[in-house]
Amino acid sequence: MSLATVGLWMYENGGGREIERKIVQNLKEREIDCHTGLNLRDAIARDGKIICKDIIMEELDAFVSYNASQQSQFQLYLYQTLSRAIPTINNFDAFSIAEDKFQTAHLLNTHGISTPDYRLCHKNDSEGLKQAIRDWGGKLVYKPTDGWGGVGITKIEGERALDMLLPFIARTDLRYFYLERFINYDNTDYRVDIVDGQFVGCYGRKAPKNDWKTNVTSGGSVFVREPDQEVVDLAIKATNVLGLEISGVDIIYDRDKGEYVVLEVNTIPAFATPEQEHLGINFNQRKIDALVNLLERTALKKTSTHSFKVA
Repeated sequence: MSLATVGLWMYENGGGREIERKIVQNLKEREIDCHTGLNLRDAIARDGKIICKDIIMEELDAFVSYNASQQSQFQLYLYQTLSRAIPTINNFDAFSIAEDKFQTAHLLNTHGISTPDYRLCHKNDSEGLKQAIRDWGGKLVYKPTDGWGGVGITKIEGERALDMLLPFIARTDLRYFYLERFINYDNTDYRVDIVDGQFVGCYGRKAPKNDWKTNVTSGGSVFVREPDQEVVDLAIKATNVLGLEISGVDIIYDRDKGEYVVLEVNTIPAFATPEQEHLGINFNQRKIDALVNLLERTALKKTSTHSFKVA
């Protein structure tokens, strides 16, 4: 008889299937069952229950949704509901804040963590947009507040370029614009992985020639990079402030201000791919161990609490 049961939805590409196999095996060795493939896209809610692949999700002792590229509004809606009933990793409240770039930057800044200078402007505030580009030396970056992989991020240089964009902006259905000062940096970043409050791994990313985005999906390349303690501490603090159990914190060095800044906090940071492991990026086992430890503690805490209530 198992001590607890957890659910998992894991991405399959880039070595995801092998990562899933190791997680399931490690949990089994600790007498914890694991139901896999629980994609909430296939779920239905009725009679006070969310059912996915014939599994009543509320009967799980923990659930991990680890697939960044296939999250629909339907899935997130059910994820939010499920998070009220059982432990979800990441917990939905922290997940929803971290998925919003403005909310993330605002919260981090209130806790003394440096991010790029930012502004949130109403879509009709053309003067506010122009003032931002003046204040920031003629360069700014527009970012959708949600999304991943650098999609929709645009650098705007000069008021002339902004004037050309304003007619297009007026026709969009966006309610506001999130803007950041363009950071003078060396076109590389740190991706720092944190699980359960622990540093588990890091690698660097470099933007392609004649570009400034380091995201791999935007053409960036990955390289071995060891962070110093300042970078690790910053990543852990940012993760804790947001209340996440798992994060991948993107950090760059601002040459103008002479400090590290948190560029973004990712809620579903990928494990190293087989190709990246061949480069020497070998933190997957540490990350798996930390995740399994977190799942075990979380699931057993729920079962012990339930047992106490029943007794």
